[in-house]
Amino acid sequence: MIINTGQRTDIPAFYSEWFANRLKAGFVCVRNPYNPNQVSRYRLDPSVVDVLVFCTKNPAPMFKYMDLLKDYGQYWFVTITPYGRDIEPNVPDKHKLLDDFKKLSEMLGPYRVVWRYDPVFISDRYTEEYHLSAFRQISSALKDYTNTVVISFLDLYPKVKRNFPEAKEVTKDQRIFLGKNMIEMATSCGMQLKTCAEGDELAKYGADCSGCMKISDYERAIGKKLDIPKVKGARAECACYLSCDIGAYNTCRHLCRYCYANAETKTVLAQSSLHNPNSPFLIGDYKGDDKIHDVPQKSWVDEQMTIIDTTL
Repeated sequence: MIINTGQRTDIPAFYSEWFANRLKAGFVCVRNPYNPNQVSRYRLDPSVVDVLVFCTKNPAPMFKYMDLLKDYGQYWFVTITPYGRDIEPNVPDKHKLLDDFKKLSEMLGPYRVVWRYDPVFISDRYTEEYHLSAFRQISSALKDYTNTVVISFLDLYPKVKRNFPEAKEVTKDQRIFLGKNMIEMATSCGMQLKTCAEGDELAKYGADCSGCMKISDYERAIGKKLDIPKVKGARAECACYLSCDIGAYNTCRHLCRYCYANAETKTVLAQSSLHNPNSPFLIGDYKGDDKIHDVPQKSWVDEQMTIIDTTL
């Protein structure tokens, strides 16, 4: 099976010790965000977990625990954007992030580490020209360290409107202009540009618009075919496989103003203060009225199928 760590928070950046403890213990508990008394308990064992998927803005805190991950298939998404602390208050220095991305790629291979440049928004400071200059610099720096870059444009969800009221929708003309140029730059650096839930308007310019976290991506990362039960995407326009997330909303202390997973800052700080690195739960601990469900797990590796060529 596949376990995702990063749709609700950034575990490598802020909770790496906790995750290392969960790997040592061999299991993790996850509360249903919409029905907190319902708890899913997952085994953390490479015999039943085929891929661990990470989404992070700071992979470095996990580096000292990489030996605990060596028997698992891994697929990492590392977000590097050009925004300053006015937008991303607690994201590390971008030059350090570039160095850490390269280090991670050297440990795992460029086909297991993906660069995310998202979400893209336009403002008086972060103009189209600013984005293209930044994208050129970052893609050049990451040449040979990844073969994939994912972009998306800002979606104005209610949480985003509340935390980032001056944000504006990126127009179609802006999306096409930026997309076309970014595709050209990515291609020149040996990267396939993918879009995240953006429809297919950039497909004719060379973008892969079929999904950014697909089963085929995981297969390439581990070099094996997977026979995975079909599940519905998180959004109608999403073709990615995103189930079994072990994170929790309102716990990412990067406090990016565009964040889809966080409410107000005071909520995030209050929620994250309940974290105990020794608990089976990311936030809090067992409660008396918990209904614990041990999730049935098995490996989805199809031993009958040919191994995927990860060098493509």
